[in-house]
Amino acid sequence: MEDNGRFDEKSFSNGDVYMGMIKGILPHDQGKYTWSDGTVYEGDWEGEKITGKGLVLWSNGTQYEGEICGGYLHGYGTLTTSSGCSYRGGWKMNSQHGIGLKKYSNSDIYEGLWKEGVPEGSGRYTWNNGNIYVGNWKNGTIDGRGVMKWVNGDTFDGFWSNGVMHGSGVYNFGDGGLYIGTWNRGLKDGKGVFYPAGSKKPSLRILHSPHDSDDNGFLLNIEKHDAPKPRVKRSLSANIAVINRFKSFRQISHRTSSLKINLIRSDDSAQDCVCHDSSLALSNDLDEDQSEGSVKSTLVYEREYAQGVLIMERISECSESSRKKKQQNKFSVKQVKKSSCLDIFQGRRSYYLKLNLQLGIRYTVGKITPVPAREVRSSDFGDRARIRMYFPRTGSKLTPPHCSINFYWKDYCPMVFRNLREMFKLDAADYMMSICGESGLRDLSSPGKSGSIFYLSKDDRFVIKTVNKSELKVLLRMLPKYYRHVGDHENTLITKFFGLHRITLRGGKKVRFVVMGNVFCTELQIHRRYDLKGSSQGRYTDNDKINCNTTLKDLDLKYEFHMDKKLRESLLKQISLDCKFLESQHIIDYSLLLGLHFRAPENMKAFVEHHESMQHQENLPSGDVKEEEHLILPKGLLLVSHEPSIVNTAPGPHIRGNTLRAYSMGDSEVDLLLPGTARLRVQLGVNMPAQATRKIEEDKVAKEVELFEVYDVVLYMGVIDILQSYNLKKKIEHSYKSLKFDPMTVSVVEPKMYDQRFLKFLEEKVFPETP
Repeated sequence: MEDNGRFDEKSFSNGDVYMGMIKGILPHDQGKYTWSDGTVYEGDWEGEKITGKGLVLWSNGTQYEGEICGGYLHGYGTLTTSSGCSYRGGWKMNSQHGIGLKKYSNSDIYEGLWKEGVPEGSGRYTWNNGNIYVGNWKNGTIDGRGVMKWVNGDTFDGFWSNGVMHGSGVYNFGDGGLYIGTWNRGLKDGKGVFYPAGSKKPSLRILHSPHDSDDNGFLLNIEKHDAPKPRVKRSLSANIAVINRFKSFRQISHRTSSLKINLIRSDDSAQDCVCHDSSLALSNDLDEDQSEGSVKSTLVYEREYAQGVLIMERISECSESSRKKKQQNKFSVKQVKKSSCLDIFQGRRSYYLKLNLQLGIRYTVGKITPVPAREVRSSDFGDRARIRMYFPRTGSKLTPPHCSINFYWKDYCPMVFRNLREMFKLDAADYMMSICGESGLRDLSSPGKSGSIFYLSKDDRFVIKTVNKSELKVLLRMLPKYYRHVGDHENTLITKFFGLHRITLRGGKKVRFVVMGNVFCTELQIHRRYDLKGSSQGRYTDNDKINCNTTLKDLDLKYEFHMDKKLRESLLKQISLDCKFLESQHIIDYSLLLGLHFRAPENMKAFVEHHESMQHQENLPSGDVKEEEHLILPKGLLLVSHEPSIVNTAPGPHIRGNTLRAYSMGDSEVDLLLPGTARLRVQLGVNMPAQATRKIEEDKVAKEVELFEVYDVVLYMGVIDILQSYNLKKKIEHSYKSLKFDPMTVSVVEPKMYDQRFLKFLEEKVFPETP
């Protein structure tokens, strides 16, 4: 006859007491366990395991009622602390996880998604003073797209990073004013447009459906969550002695209270909230616009900011046509230039192309990642090293159904690119989420004349570019040597390749893609971009085509960059090694992509004062002229000894590479300290400090006086466009035999000559040696 257990009471030598059902010698079904310190558990048991639904009362007044698995809070339940803080929602191994509602002791409320004890994903946070934020969270802070509404009526709808506004956005003032622009670490940075109260506002695209909003007009991405049916998970517990499990369970209150370190305080102060201080400070940062917006006007103000300081303002008429043009140029995704490879996609070509690409990459990475890691073999580079798959709209045994068009997928050299991603310290899951996540890919306009399509991943880490058949062949041919080169040179500036793919549509139309690292995925905003080849033939940009996002060319560069002696040596040495490799592969027409972050406005302001003082001194008697030392312009960016525990070492596009050594710091590894902004690790091509000098045109100053503008800048760079074969270029050249090519002004030159010209240009014109 089966033993269903018996009701009994058992006391232990340490003062603990169990009262309930016992089967054999173990608790079973229902029971109550009281520890000697007053903590009590009453609920379901399975052998020595606390599993099922139950109630825990800790001696400090905290209580939990809900699901428990293997001695952990796991499932759905409600936790209430003695300080008045409560959480109701999902749990995973003693941490809030899933959808949940938390009320803090200071009356703040968060409702949304959690991950391992902190808000992660979509959520709504309401402060006790009435401020509300609805949007994305990451690791417990506001991060991603979201809407903040202050109690004074101000509203910001845009992008956030680490609790502050960062990226493009729209700020609506309570008095009716409107500012559209970009922010950098909570400060306005870059160009924007301000519409005063009373002026006609631009027609902004409706972003949210009214059915998805609450009473305040905010977007709600959170599904309504009802308490799930009781469930008991039994597979996570280990078979240990009953007394040891009881002692282990006594630690739940301590582990649970540890969750309160970041989100719950013992007092009722405003410090309870996750990002209380940084969020509330935002409205004060924009008071200057609010005060101006109180005056009714038909004018708009085109402004440019540098790290929160207004450096340029132009007043223009508030016309509908000009507003639409500016809005399209500044804040909307640019339209891709029409090209032959786009014609195959009809009206929704870009949407289908991106969707097919995401489906293929998700399939490929998911298929190759479980394969045990190993060194690449010669066969991994061969013609048979391919993954092929057909993706019908209705799905198949191996592919999911989708809303795109039927297509064939080919992945080239999957094991090689899997090892390259690991070599560049990319996590497979992060790679897939970045490219294949819900936010999708963004269209970019082509910076050159190739007609290629460019996509940018949601986190700006990856650039995806279409390539033609000849470029694909060049990459496959050079791939074995490329793999060896990037393996031998950790600091290489050559383009990082992460995948090579092909999509074939019905009718045989083919589109080929390469996935690359984004050189300009940086913590600082890039204010100027240059594509440098060391040539003068056609290497300029028309003034009417220049805006804040234009990539300029050789003849547009008016600066020379002076940097630490050791940094310059390391940079030019690596560029030389990279050029030698490209020369060995008969590659020409490559470029140095150079990005500048200006440390403004202090340096800009210093020059204006200096320039005005120089003009003023020309009119003063010789005895009244100030000493020269008072006219010295910026002292340079501050380098400090490298501290790995202080700088950000989270995985990113530039995580691979050594920390550079600086001559000015005794040949020791250095960080770049930017007060009030960040402390950054100095790497080759990343976070490199320099002084940019530009000679003032002679017609603006006296000819006997030589004046320079001097700016502190941070440099970012990489060698790009490395898929142009010399042999292919020569075929093109031979078709124009009647033309006389000057090897110093055109790109169709021998690889060795191109290499020499490129290096000479960089050494003498771009990064000259400091006297």
